[in-house]
Amino acid sequence: MSKELKLAFIGGGNMASALAAGLIGKRCGAHDVHIIDPNEQVRGQWTAQGATAAAQADQTLSGQHVWIFAVKPQYLKQAVESCRPYLAVDTLVISVAAGISTGTLAQWLGTADQPWTRLIRCMPNTPALIGAGATGLLALDGVSEDDRAIAQQMLRAVGEVVWVDDDAGIDAVTALSGSGPAYVFLFLESLIQGGVEQGLAPDVARKLALATVTGATQLAGLSSEDLVTLRERVTSKGGTTAAALDVFNQEGFGAIVRQAMKAARERAAELSTEFSG
Repeated sequence: MSKELKLAFIGGGNMASALAAGLIGKRCGAHDVHIIDPNEQVRGQWTAQGATAAAQADQTLSGQHVWIFAVKPQYLKQAVESCRPYLAVDTLVISVAAGISTGTLAQWLGTADQPWTRLIRCMPNTPALIGAGATGLLALDGVSEDDRAIAQQMLRAVGEVVWVDDDAGIDAVTALSGSGPAYVFLFLESLIQGGVEQGLAPDVARKLALATVTGATQLAGLSSEDLVTLRERVTSKGGTTAAALDVFNQEGFGAIVRQAMKAARERAAELSTEFSG
């Protein structure tokens, strides 16, 4: 992985900026990055850093070794079709668009008879924007070890990275970490509201809730003990935590979380079908 890269981001928004930080200065310079984005202000932000930019797909793409599609899924097919004439035999394509399967992407980039297999699909989440994300990656069989290393280096710059074997695995990642921040935000909302109902000022309840979730997560990540042991250490028999956990168990908290994740995964699979047309 010694050769410098030339990158193209199709879609130059916040996620593209976060991902670029993983490679600029390490595998390439800002001058090696080309942005395709219709928004003039977005293009200006990139060119101010030394990148080149265009409002639509252009010949420059032919010389960029790695293409990263960072557009909304409903715009991905149009973006792929506009860029496809500039594909080179050694182009690595990475997609961070949700809901589009590798099979669909491979056919859009190639043909039904000869799909493009130098392709990696990623499922990051919004905390990636502050370098605290979690991303699932899936590589097709045309991806080399160096290609995988490029993708991994880029995504590790914005958080944790795992590899999965198929699109079903990406759907599972979507249900857990992709949608997971919203679950945590909902739990935080409930903690804060509960604190307010117990007589705490809203700002105090918010500070305590955020610190509690952050601290518990960090403790779990740093501890050699499993989650059950950590939970039991907080739970004295007949104490306040036990009383609270009894309510969670009676209301089926664990089952609700699993049902919610199942619904998210099923919807991910449905979206893949909807966007494949």
